[in-house]
Amino acid sequence: MAKQKKKKKKKQHRVFWFFIKLQIFLMVLILGGLCFYYFGGYADKVAKLHSEAVELVQKSDKNTFLPARTSTLYDTNGDEISETATTKKADYVKYADIPQNFVNCMVSIEDKKFYKHNGVDLKAIVRAAKSIIKNKRITQGGSTITMQLARNIYLDTNKNWQRKVKEMFIAMELEKKYSKNDIMEFYLNNVNFMNGYYGIQAACHGYFNCELSDLDMSQTAFLCAIPNRPTYYDPINNKDHTLTRRNLILKNLREDGKITQQEYESAINEEITLNMPEKEDTVKYNYVDTYAYYCATRALMENEGFKFKYYFDSDEEEKEYDASYDEMYSYCQKKLYSEGYKIYTSIDLTKQQQLQDSIDLTLLDFTDTTDDGTFKLQSAATCIDNATGYVVAIVGGRSQDATNHTLNRAFQSHRQPGSSIKPLIVYTPSFERGKTPDTIVNDHKFDGGPSNAGDSYYGDVTIRFAVEKSLNTVAWQLYDELTPKVGLQYLKDMNFTNIVKDDYVTATALGGFTTGVSPLEMASAYATLENDGMYRNPTCVTSIVDSDNNIIYTSSQKDAVIYSENAARTMTDVMTGVMTEGTGRKAKLDNGMPSAGKTGTTNGKKDGWFCGFTRYYTTCVWVGCDMPETINGLTGSSYPAEIWKTYMDQIHSDLTPLNFLPYEHMSDESQDNQESQEVQDTPADDQTQNNPTDQTVTTPDAGTTTDQTQNNPTDQTVTTPDAGTTTDQTQNNPTDQTVPTPDAENKTPNQTPVGDPNKDQNDNTNGGNQNGSNGNQTGGGADSGNTNGGAAQ
Repeated sequence: MAKQKKKKKKKQHRVFWFFIKLQIFLMVLILGGLCFYYFGGYADKVAKLHSEAVELVQKSDKNTFLPARTSTLYDTNGDEISETATTKKADYVKYADIPQNFVNCMVSIEDKKFYKHNGVDLKAIVRAAKSIIKNKRITQGGSTITMQLARNIYLDTNKNWQRKVKEMFIAMELEKKYSKNDIMEFYLNNVNFMNGYYGIQAACHGYFNCELSDLDMSQTAFLCAIPNRPTYYDPINNKDHTLTRRNLILKNLREDGKITQQEYESAINEEITLNMPEKEDTVKYNYVDTYAYYCATRALMENEGFKFKYYFDSDEEEKEYDASYDEMYSYCQKKLYSEGYKIYTSIDLTKQQQLQDSIDLTLLDFTDTTDDGTFKLQSAATCIDNATGYVVAIVGGRSQDATNHTLNRAFQSHRQPGSSIKPLIVYTPSFERGKTPDTIVNDHKFDGGPSNAGDSYYGDVTIRFAVEKSLNTVAWQLYDELTPKVGLQYLKDMNFTNIVKDDYVTATALGGFTTGVSPLEMASAYATLENDGMYRNPTCVTSIVDSDNNIIYTSSQKDAVIYSENAARTMTDVMTGVMTEGTGRKAKLDNGMPSAGKTGTTNGKKDGWFCGFTRYYTTCVWVGCDMPETINGLTGSSYPAEIWKTYMDQIHSDLTPLNFLPYEHMSDESQDNQESQEVQDTPADDQTQNNPTDQTVTTPDAGTTTDQTQNNPTDQTVTTPDAGTTTDQTQNNPTDQTVPTPDAENKTPNQTPVGDPNKDQNDNTNGGNQNGSNGNQTGGGADSGNTNGGAAQ
């Protein structure tokens, strides 16, 4: 017994001295931190941040939190195009008129201790810090509603300790000057609800076309889900994300006792239907506005030092980039909508109308519509001025009064390019490696390879002839020799946004991509060929001036070498033959203007492309349905070529014909020398033969997240290499999603097949229906036939 007492006493003694030592250690640590703080100069820096915060808040009054000035968009001649639609003073909601449900929702999800803290929740900050240390990334925030208000009104998005400290000081000063109700009022009237809506009144009118008092619990929670990360929780483009967070808010409300179990179940089971009216006080985008404001927002991001990236070494890196992009995009978009900028663009409204009219008139007889009134058969096109590299016209669909938030398919949708991709990833790279227009390739049917149009094969042919006739077997053989790894790198170097691992297959030689490409991307790539292989990042914003008439942004087009000059000129020369002897001959311009171009048609006639240029302008046209569907008579040489020719004839009518610059003819000896230096095969892990798939893709312009579910190739007739038999692989799973917005595709049923009066060679390729970033995207394949069977053009 005495022994046990002695042991117990000894243990207590050790515990006592442990705590003494721990306290001494902590005191030394604190003293060391204080010394570092004071003698390292941080005390002065923090004191300065505090004084700046005090000054900012002291100068403020309630007018500081009222909506700010509109920004104005100008065309290439300096004429006004439009103004940004910002919240009007009449839309500002006093606290007494704010439904309590809004307050409850925001407190439950953003700041549970809102009514208890003095602007800063230290425990929340500590929790966030621990989470960062544990997870090596930001998984939860420590910002209170007051801190968010401080950041929204006064600060930028720089992620450094100075901004965070200043944010906390401003928040504490705001709490001293204004009541909690005032702060909640300021916050709810200024927070970003995406798509140009700032404040609950604008969001309510914009998304549900009703008054605040008309919203039910589920709708209120749905709106309150958006501000945490507006791009990710965009209710138009990412409705499923918004609903997930709505459900979390409702769960919090139930746990906090703000709603009953019955109210919770009713709200969480309610189907949310957006009702976006066409009203004067509602943000309405046309094709020019959508693209121009996107370019302007990214210009402001560039001004803030943001570095754009398109490809990543890991999923983790991509997620971190996406979060950073969303935050900066949201911040710059708010500045665009509130700072009174003047945005000068390269848009030529005359050319814009001519391009729009060309699309509308060509597709005039296609009158079938979807349930929401949108035309089923659609088209999109982009025109670039080759002298400057700037976009002068961009049309994202047919003219239609029924739509309000206009999806701009020219840069927000990605579709399979068919054979129009061949010059970019097969032929010009091959010319760089010693091939010439006169190089002989044997055109024949082989196991595992594609078919030509009508199963026609010519034996030994020149590359020039193969391009003119869009022979799939020749492109396939050259690409297989080149390797997908080499070919696709050209697209990545030109900032094509959706090249994924499953694209590293030979089928991409014919346009069989997982997601696809946009008309804007194709136009910038073809403009690169015209510009002697020099790529210029496409944009329409030339400069931005602030409300004090200071120029804060000036665009500078920087050329990046993609192809060698001679390879680009060689490809251009070969494509002039497409316009005179080949699949594009119907698009030859009337006034004798030399032109170069390429057709493209996907498997099943679901997508048609015509991409081409003169010395003056490059224009790329796509025709298809938002929900991929076979359109009888649709080929690259039918409706797309007709749209291209009608438009290009108009804009070149008064211009002097200019010949393309000649290429340097190579000798057989120099060809042999270069061919010996060709690159080796792509590593096996880069050539996963899983190919086109159903895929949900959210686009950047928006800055956004990509959710890629890789399934199987679609709508493809594939000849098995060993057996030589044909397998029909059909892709399923088109996404059922309503997206009538500038940020996402309107996914609609397909159009009834219609006959084509200009029937020509069919230029189908492999690929399948794609659930693209902005809607279901058609499958890919080439202009000359199924990736492994089909017709060519």
